Amino acid sequence: MKKKPIERHQTLREKILETIRDAILRGTLKPGEKVAEPELAERFGISRTPIREAFRQLESEGYLTVIPRKGAVVTALSERDVKEFYAIKAILEGYAARIAAKNLSDKEIERLEAINERLQQLADEGDVKSFYRTHNEFHELFIRAAGNHKLAELINQLVVKFNRPRMASLSLPGRMQISVNEHSRLLEAFKARNGEQADNLVRKTASLGGQLLIQSMAQEEGRAVDPAVLEQIVDV
Repeated sequence: MKKKPIERHQTLREKILETIRDAILRGTLKPGEKVAEPELAERFGISRTPIREAFRQLESEGYLTVIPRKGAVVTALSERDVKEFYAIKAILEGYAARIAAKNLSDKEIERLEAINERLQQLADEGDVKSFYRTHNEFHELFIRAAGNHKLAELINQLVVKFNRPRMASLSLPGRMQISVNEHSRLLEAFKARNGEQADNLVRKTASLGGQLLIQSMAQEEGRAVDPAVLEQIVDV
């Protein structure tokens, strides 16, 4: 009896989160635009408390910025933000891949292969949301295998702030397939227990990921996507 209200509240909260995430990813809510609490409260027939809780969650994920006495607005990122993010991500994840190459068990490598096979299926289906979740599973597995809890914590704190733009970038033509190919190369390095190669691959793909994300942001803003960048990445 006591569990029902909790279950209902969690379900409702997830609906609010999904509604706002989808609106931002579709471009219905644009960077800098305010997300109105009263409209959401009326739509879901609830008080503003669970909406504010959802706003805090979305802020931690990088979708919203909550401004005191003004409310929540869709987070706007600059190209500098993206470049700085990927510079740090490349170093941290590259180091994790270097250590993981020595620590991964055969069973864990098999699991990584299975995840990448699933990613190929999702890429073929064009399922961006499921692809993004599964893509994160791949990275989380080898980061855990590095055996450094502080490192894993730092990476998680960093990437969670860029959930929205990273997911949006997957909608670019060919982006999901590129990711699958990158993982295949990384898996070969893991199988060879080549930490240096794994590190270099992760750093290189992080740099390319940053370029793609900048192109995704240009697309969101209605600016032309640079085909030369996409061709360069596909050829890697």
